[in-house]
Amino acid sequence: MRSLTGVILLFFMVNSIYAQQIQVLDEDNQEPLASVAIYNESKTKSALTNFSGKADISAFNRDEIIHFSHVNYSNRSLKKSQVIQNQNKVYLKSNDNELEQVVLSVAKFEMNKDEIPQKIVSFSANDIIMASPQTSADLLESSGQVFIQKSQLGGGSPMIRGFSTNRLLITVDGVRMNTAIFRSGNLQNIISIDPLAVEKTEVILGPGSVVYGSDAIGGVMNFYSLKPKFSFGEKAAVSGSAYSRYASANNEKTVHADVNIGLENWAFLSSVSFSDFDDLRMGSHGPDEYLRNEYAVRRNGEDVIVPNDNPQMQKPTGYQQVNLLQKVKFMPHKDWDLNLGLIYSTTSDFPRFDRLYRKRDGNLRSAEWYYGPQEWFMGNFKINKKGDGALYDKAQMTAAYQFFEESRHNRDFGEDWLYNTKENVDAYSVNFDFEKTFEKSRLFYGAEYVFNKVNSTGFTENILTEEENITASRYPDGSTWQSIAAYTTYQWKIQEDLSFQSGLRYNHILVDADFDENLYDFPFQKANINTGALTGSAGINWQQNRFIGWRLNLSTAFRAPNIDDVGKIFDSEPGAVVVPNPDLKPEYAYSSELGFDWKPAENISFIATAFYTYLNDAMVRRDFNLNGETEIDYQGEPSRVQAIQNTAKAHVYGFESGIEIDLSVALRFSSQISITEGKEEQEDGSTAALRHAAPIFGNTHLIWHKKRLKFDLFAEYNGQFDYEDLAPSEQGKAYLYAIDDNGNPYSPSWYSLNLTGQYEFSKNLLATASLENITDQRYRTYSSGIAAAGRNLILALRYSF
Repeated sequence: MRSLTGVILLFFMVNSIYAQQIQVLDEDNQEPLASVAIYNESKTKSALTNFSGKADISAFNRDEIIHFSHVNYSNRSLKKSQVIQNQNKVYLKSNDNELEQVVLSVAKFEMNKDEIPQKIVSFSANDIIMASPQTSADLLESSGQVFIQKSQLGGGSPMIRGFSTNRLLITVDGVRMNTAIFRSGNLQNIISIDPLAVEKTEVILGPGSVVYGSDAIGGVMNFYSLKPKFSFGEKAAVSGSAYSRYASANNEKTVHADVNIGLENWAFLSSVSFSDFDDLRMGSHGPDEYLRNEYAVRRNGEDVIVPNDNPQMQKPTGYQQVNLLQKVKFMPHKDWDLNLGLIYSTTSDFPRFDRLYRKRDGNLRSAEWYYGPQEWFMGNFKINKKGDGALYDKAQMTAAYQFFEESRHNRDFGEDWLYNTKENVDAYSVNFDFEKTFEKSRLFYGAEYVFNKVNSTGFTENILTEEENITASRYPDGSTWQSIAAYTTYQWKIQEDLSFQSGLRYNHILVDADFDENLYDFPFQKANINTGALTGSAGINWQQNRFIGWRLNLSTAFRAPNIDDVGKIFDSEPGAVVVPNPDLKPEYAYSSELGFDWKPAENISFIATAFYTYLNDAMVRRDFNLNGETEIDYQGEPSRVQAIQNTAKAHVYGFESGIEIDLSVALRFSSQISITEGKEEQEDGSTAALRHAAPIFGNTHLIWHKKRLKFDLFAEYNGQFDYEDLAPSEQGKAYLYAIDDNGNPYSPSWYSLNLTGQYEFSKNLLATASLENITDQRYRTYSSGIAAAGRNLILALRYSF
């Protein structure tokens, strides 16, 4: 009898011990989930699932609530008794869809996307791996809602709703990237952001000046880099990934690695990426004007023109890039969260390709035209504080320092003198942001200070004798730009299906620049601007019923003059030179947006948005004079004098729509299209096409996804701009475009057909293969100086642990 009792007790003991072993699984595919953090409310007890998704929860009490957390899944909380009743299994749901419903960009704190009156485009880390973009510019282009212009392979200038460059704002981890020398011409700063180190990207389509200040007229692009993760236990948890990619069109070779070391209260994350791009090959079928038939080389001490053995190869366009990221996170208390982030990016020299095939009198104009290394460093320190006081529930302080370096180097064909300019910008910023939640409303408010100092030098160098001479720099050396601002945003949930949001911001701008009399022959020696701008917004989000939703937003935005506007000297086009203008004031935009969401069935959703923007006192390049002189000598060439001036008005309007249809559990169809029209006032009072209003563009996807296999068959396309549709400044750049039957430049329509496949060998190993531009089309996106890649095979492999 005693032996039988012992056996029964042993059975119950074994069963009890076994009952403490649980398994966490993916709700959709039943796959085990590793590295799921398991902890109680006070975080005094914790566990971590192994590669089989299993963990021991014997330390928890039967009625204790246990939290389950994973970066790619929605959090879940259950009593231990509930877990046992469910046969020791816990199912988590992927948060891919939920991530799209929560945005950070509109108020710097999490907000429900369904309550926001503006249109937001989001990309997750999984979207980035599937798209396999070479740069962050390519990532934005894959959305079908952001247009990208490229002057060279090391480029990518976004256009959103008719605006571009310094009328769009870029932020990284909540820190403003735009500097005092962001120009109205095409920019490539966005390529400094490593897409493989980005956890999430959000793009606000439309104004964002209330929260972000100057420059956010056409949109805001927010990049959030990888975040360190805690172990939620006494033992250290190590995770990370390794990634490699090859692309045939430019012989790209990219490698990336990141590693996270998580402790109970500390977490460390390191990331590194290296890319090597050779010259880019264009497609076989398209305008002959895009072919690179000849190029300049230096032989035996002189410039010579040589025929290109393969005119489809765009020589020279290749370059290299390195990206580094280091983050440290410390949580001394559940209400405090301290973060340090360090980001560094640099490139090799890279050619300004569109300047290398310009001709003068039938011959190549430039022997050399290249950018020096584009360097960017950012250090930011962020403190998050939770509270329950009268003034805030959440508070955030962000202090940042950034360093930017860029340079330009050009030499005319047959000439011995190389012209060089080099710019450094030191950018300091501090932000204070707060959130207070009430019963049916939330209040967001904050303050910001930004200080930029610009150092700029210019010199000429004789490539034969190495003699150097100081010459005019691109910007006045030692100039500064400051911004002081305060803002508030109020969100009111009037009723369950109706939300109202409004905001105000006041910005004060100070610009100081001194022009060296020894280098500049101007009728002024200083530029001092002291000006302010008040902006506001108001909008509603109304879910009429479970099928139909509406969004309406009215807002104002502004762009204050920066050092590039006030003090730049550069050759804007052959025979023209831009000179400083110290008499500038902010330009203002008045915008409206109406959005419509329709879900006629559970498997069909349709989104449409109409928008309109009026830009007043627009800063544009116009003919100018210096003491009555309308022409000066610049770098040995007679050049027409121009300057940035507040002399224009512009109207931009358009329509965006998208549709998604789940044809079956495994098959989804989606399509997106954007139409933008823009008119700008000319010097004679007439109107002409707005330069940065892109042609009709979009994409269409057919995605099949089942278990570990995923296919995406998609097309990308652009409409045509005839000669009459081009802005006057573009009509004068015939070298960028194809030539029509009348001998005029125009931008032809184009399409590309593409196929991407992804296979998950295991939870740790993911392979991606793409064949882009399958029909090998030869095309340039509107206003671009480099043709897009021809048929391009991309192979990528990612291992995570």
